Amino acid sequence: MQDQGRSTRKRTGGRLKHARNPRKDELGREPTETQVGEPRFQTVDSRGNGSKTRALATDVAQVNDGEETISATIENVVENDANPNYVRRNIITKGAVIETSEGTARVTSRPGQTAQVNAVLLE
Repeated sequence: MQDQGRSTRKRTGGRLKHARNPRKDELGREPTETQVGEPRFQTVDSRGNGSKTRALATDVAQVNDGEETISATIENVVENDANPNYVRRNIITKGAVIETSEGTARVTSRPGQTAQVNAVLLE
């Protein structure tokens, strides 16, 4: 999420002086918004010596039914508490309910951060 910075006005309504420019660690990035479709990935640098792989689009989910984990095909997004528009746009986020070849499942991973979709089968 991008940092909007501090307010330009004081409580009294007077203007605040601009102290300094934003530091690198204070900046953010636009959300990835992983879609259902042909798999596409992007690698981005993260803090320190690390990197993150982002899933821009994917159609595969690792679904756990309590005993074993199966690789399933994602068909569409059924429900998404993060944003109601994400259901229409088929965007997967953590907590989204997806329709898979194995049944309905809830996403437990963050596809925009880890580039994989892990889900738990719903009863």
